[in-house]
Order: sequence, then C-alpha cells, then structure tokens
Amino acid sequence: MGRVLGEFEHLILLALVRLREDAYGVTIKEEIEAQTGRELYIGAVYTALARLQKNGYVAAEVGEPTAKRGGRRKKFYTLANPGRDALRQSQLALRGMSEGIEAELDAITESSS
Repeated sequence: MGRVLGEFEHLILLALVRLREDAYGVTIKEEIEAQTGRELYIGAVYTALARLQKNGYVAAEVGEPTAKRGGRRKKFYTLANPGRDALRQSQLALRGMSEGIEAELDAITESSS
C-alpha cells in the first residue's frame, strides 16, 4: 500500500474528480465547503494543492488571462494517475473500515443514552 492520504488531501482529490475541467483554487474550496459544511481558508487549499502537485498526485496548468479577472490567469488542477491510484486506495480503505459500522455505532449510541 502506498502513502495514505490525509482527510483534507482526500477531500481535495474528490473535489478535482467532481469539478473536472473547472477545478481551480476557489471552485475547489467552494465544492468542499458545499459538500462538507466546513469553512476553509483558501490558503489551506493552495498549500494542499502544492503538496499534492509535489507528490505527483495533481497536475496544474495555467489558463488564459480573462478580462473578468483583470487579465490574471487561473491555475487549473487535474488529477494525475498517481493521484487517481492514491484516491482509489484511500476510498477502498475507508469503505473497508466503514463496512458494518452502522450497527456498532447504533449500539454505542444506545448504551450511552
């Protein structure tokens, strides 16, 4: 098994899959916030993206400048093959650990009431 993804890295890679060609810092932040209810700092998103890019999990490409952004360019992110593999491994591990856990959670909740 390769390097285990942290929770935030996992969420970022999931956001890349959901957003596809529209994945850049702000949309990634907004997607994670919408899906998890967590409020994020954009700096944390960019720090994680840089780490994932350094590890070869994410590729980045700078888009064309737009008038809407005052001539600035967006940096778009895509899931690289090692990132896809790491995400798949992480998903399998979480699924395996979660399987059958609902009954146990219910038992814990009932016994603590």
